[in-house]
Amino acid sequence: MTLPLDFSPEVAAALAEARPVVALESTIITHGMPWPQNLETARAVEAAVRAAGAVPATIAVIEGRIHAGLTGDQLTALAQAKAVRKLSRTDLAACLATGGTGATTVAATMICAHLAGIAVFATGGIGGVHRGAELSFDISADLGELARTPVTVVAAGAKAILDLAKTLEVLETLGVPVIGYHSDDFPAFWSRRSGLPAPLRMDSAAEIARAHRLRGALGLAGGQLIANPIPPEAEIPRDEIDPIIAAALSDAARAGVAGKSVTPFLLQRIFERTGGRSLEANIALVLNNARLAAAIARHLCNS
Repeated sequence: MTLPLDFSPEVAAALAEARPVVALESTIITHGMPWPQNLETARAVEAAVRAAGAVPATIAVIEGRIHAGLTGDQLTALAQAKAVRKLSRTDLAACLATGGTGATTVAATMICAHLAGIAVFATGGIGGVHRGAELSFDISADLGELARTPVTVVAAGAKAILDLAKTLEVLETLGVPVIGYHSDDFPAFWSRRSGLPAPLRMDSAAEIARAHRLRGALGLAGGQLIANPIPPEAEIPRDEIDPIIAAALSDAARAGVAGKSVTPFLLQRIFERTGGRSLEANIALVLNNARLAAAIARHLCNS
């Protein structure tokens, strides 16, 4: 069966010439930020990847086909589209089979990036173990994907609305390397420190690229998570953001929000309670991750 995969001209040329490429997710555009900040941020992230010496490949499903790299018109249309599906491993194939349009989560982006031959992916924060998961069993598919798909993912840790301690425990059980970049502390998305130690530490993109290559050479399945703290000037400290997260979680519980709707609901509540600072921090950390991912991609191409 022919794979329903299309490349933008820019990405196709880069891959054909063995130049560095960085995958970017699309749910941050459709479900993570409001219009027009979502389009502005998507363009800024792509520009940051280019400025750092790599080619951006924003990934999405459009009318039943995976697109590795979006044109300017496609990016604008996606940023304004309504009722776009939020795709993970469970529903990616179904969306393709029915000719649907969807934005890719971390898990789905990893799958599509690997199919497209892209080894490095920059995002904001991964999904993980939700608070109260011992009762709800709500654990993101992102963790399982990191254990099976050989893509290096650069993120500012896991989203701080999650149970970060349990998230790290699950990642360890699954054998996923969690590497703090210039940090011994696991970052907490909007905050540089979670109070939890990063299991591993590396201080250069070259080391990270070498670890990626060696995992493949050793026959180890899965990727690696690079935990890149938000820049100091952009962070919201834990003692400030934690009570806001707790209040947002209470709002979600009262409203009966569940499943894929939880994260967008919480992000909106936190945006409102921080007066927009959470969005500014989110943008800063995504740009920071994009630059590091481009550096890793460059070293992979040169190794």
